[in-house]
Amino acid sequence: MTILLIAGFMNLIDVTIVNVALPSLQSGLGATSSEIEWVVAAYIMAFAVGLLPFGRLGDMLGRRRIFLLGVAFFTIASTLCGLAPGINTLIAARVLQGIGGAMMTPQTLAIAQVIFPPRERGIAFALFGVTAGLAAVSGPLIGGLLINADIFGLTWRPIFLVNIPVGLFAILAGLKYIPAMEGNRDVGIDVGGIVLAALTLLLIVFPLIEGRELGWPNWIFALSAAAIPAAWLFVRWQRRQATAGAPQLLPVTLMTNAGFMGGVLTVCLFFSAVPGFFMVFAVFLQTGFGLTPLQSGLTTVPFSAGVFLASMLSGRLGPRWQRQRIFIGSVMLLCAMLWLQSFVSGLGATLQSIMFLPPFLIAGLGLGTAVSPLFQLALANVPDRDAGSASGGVQSFQQVGGALGVAITGQLFFGRLQPGGGADISYSAYVASLHQALFYPVFAFGLTALAVFFLRSQPLPGRAS
Repeated sequence: MTILLIAGFMNLIDVTIVNVALPSLQSGLGATSSEIEWVVAAYIMAFAVGLLPFGRLGDMLGRRRIFLLGVAFFTIASTLCGLAPGINTLIAARVLQGIGGAMMTPQTLAIAQVIFPPRERGIAFALFGVTAGLAAVSGPLIGGLLINADIFGLTWRPIFLVNIPVGLFAILAGLKYIPAMEGNRDVGIDVGGIVLAALTLLLIVFPLIEGRELGWPNWIFALSAAAIPAAWLFVRWQRRQATAGAPQLLPVTLMTNAGFMGGVLTVCLFFSAVPGFFMVFAVFLQTGFGLTPLQSGLTTVPFSAGVFLASMLSGRLGPRWQRQRIFIGSVMLLCAMLWLQSFVSGLGATLQSIMFLPPFLIAGLGLGTAVSPLFQLALANVPDRDAGSASGGVQSFQQVGGALGVAITGQLFFGRLQPGGGADISYSAYVASLHQALFYPVFAFGLTALAVFFLRSQPLPGRAS
């Protein structure tokens, strides 16, 4: 269990630790604002597209084998990130990191489900929740400490290189303690579905990130429009696979399940607001107001602490009052973002980090309140035969939402600054940019609250994800 938790922690903390390092990384590599967005979005996109097929690959070739390969792949990719000589190499290595994360993540829960008897599974799954909370809290702090320490003059690079000893330990210990598990080679993989899903996501995200830097040429709009037929082709391909009895990346039975699709679209919208906000907020604090990475990380700790505390309480409620908890959590997040927007608009040339504590704590409590029931509600009307695919599908849509949010929030924030950003831009420009960027989280959480308020589907009694 410790090995599984270490691997999960390594993957989860990588998401939060990178945000703190973005300004140092941008100045160190001379990256543009769009390239900084790709550092975040490339990982999320690769992770999102890889979750379903690698979960299937674990069923085929053995979950232990794919888990260990995923940890090895993630560790090697982390090394490449830490040694990257330029921004393009770093972005490519982040794609590889996302693939490694997608390889190992689906296997952790599946292995725990198999190796622990029913009486121990509740404790095992609770530990996964605790680990996720600890990763959220410690990520910004560890990132800030590593960058501030400037180990051997490496500035931001240790945030990736620290994964090397952790990954090596997980691999060696996993070889000894995780039991061998044979796969079922008759289970197939939908290669065509993977390609079409990746193409659709790229056609949506690429124009949003690169359009501003390129001056919005006509071909950028053409790429955005091409996402519609690409999505249509994906649906047609899934129907063709279903008719032929072949493997499907997202089963047609789920795509025609109105309750499930409504749930995953809500998950996608809800989670689209979080990664992009923290990406631009780190730039706002460090580049706009000169805070150190450690100070930046400490500023966001109340949010992570709120998520951790509310998640622990929410877990005890199980499947009860799902819609109400999602609505309350979304409203808390909406109020916190409006509070932040109002507070930011009144900032002068100096900034007191302590002033961010109340809205961030409320936002964290709201996120922790809504997350667990949001996943449970999305899966509530899914038949047992599709539970595995549905669970992977919800996680994939969560990551797709994150990639879209990074692109949209980045467009709102960096679009108001001069191209490339830099020290020559006044603090007031960063204030105006963050104020504008906050409109998207306000919109996303407000729309989620409305959608859940009008949602009338009833979850199955006692059903939990």
